[in-house]
Amino acid sequence: MSLLTVQNLKMHFPVRGGVFYRTKATVKAVDGVSFSLEPGETLGLVGESGCGKSTVAKSVVRLLKPTDGNIVFEGHDITRSSAGKLRKLRREMQMVFQDPTESLNPRHTVGQILEEGFIIQNMGTRAERAEWSAELLRRVGLSPDAAHRYPFEFSGGQRQRIGIARALALKPKLIVCDEPVSALDVSVQAQVLNLLLELQRDFGLAYLFIAHDLSVVQHMSDRVAVMYLGKIVELARAEDLYRDPHHAYTKALLDAIPVPDPTQRRQRKLLTGDVPSPINPPPGCAFGHRMSHPNWQDSVGMDLTLKEIAPGHWVQPCPCCT
Repeated sequence: MSLLTVQNLKMHFPVRGGVFYRTKATVKAVDGVSFSLEPGETLGLVGESGCGKSTVAKSVVRLLKPTDGNIVFEGHDITRSSAGKLRKLRREMQMVFQDPTESLNPRHTVGQILEEGFIIQNMGTRAERAEWSAELLRRVGLSPDAAHRYPFEFSGGQRQRIGIARALALKPKLIVCDEPVSALDVSVQAQVLNLLLELQRDFGLAYLFIAHDLSVVQHMSDRVAVMYLGKIVELARAEDLYRDPHHAYTKALLDAIPVPDPTQRRQRKLLTGDVPSPINPPPGCAFGHRMSHPNWQDSVGMDLTLKEIAPGHWVQPCPCCT
């Protein structure tokens, strides 16, 4: 049984205005996303800024209530679970946020931040919580003395380690990593990524790893899902996707990865056109519409549900992109 199954997830936000603050339009941030995640697996979720990756992340851990679709965790549908049920669920699902400065309460010490989850879940005595927090800090490479300091006293990489320690506190089975290293220097990125891999190996964690840097995703992921304008357009094992991409958007993303050899030259296909608005997405294939592909009109009215073209390799069946 899969640890997490997401089926036809939709997250639409109303756009209101006018004298009576009525709904004037709808932003289709996520519009029919489906995937599954196995225990101990890392699924990378990639795409341009604004494609809906972070909205998927917040919906999965139920920080947002989905408009439609189903989120099944360990066989239980949690899509519309009550606040009481979600409180118990928080022990199994945690999140590491993109900006460690914004996600840590500046008025609390690190110890208070780490102990908060234990207090909410009514776990342990004060002495036990302090001991657990010290062990968490050691586990992420920080001194236990850090518990008495405030977040502003640490560097960006250290703050992200504190965020990871907080996510680990309740021993979850799934951690959603929303751009966990994008705000960090390259050298610090490597340290944090290696820490995540080490923790996954030691605790059997499953990661939903969201990023826009495809080289980072390749390093971290077992499988990769590519999103464009609220939809997944390709999903495959990491080695298959990077070796043999099928969707035109996936190919464009991979072509944009820098080559670490200044003497090597390659022909790059630059993306043209503008990303369509999620308020009024075009019919048919959104990427074909952006590229003004001559076959785009053929995709209008087609069923663009992902199709399996090889074992474990799913692609949107579009006449202008595959």
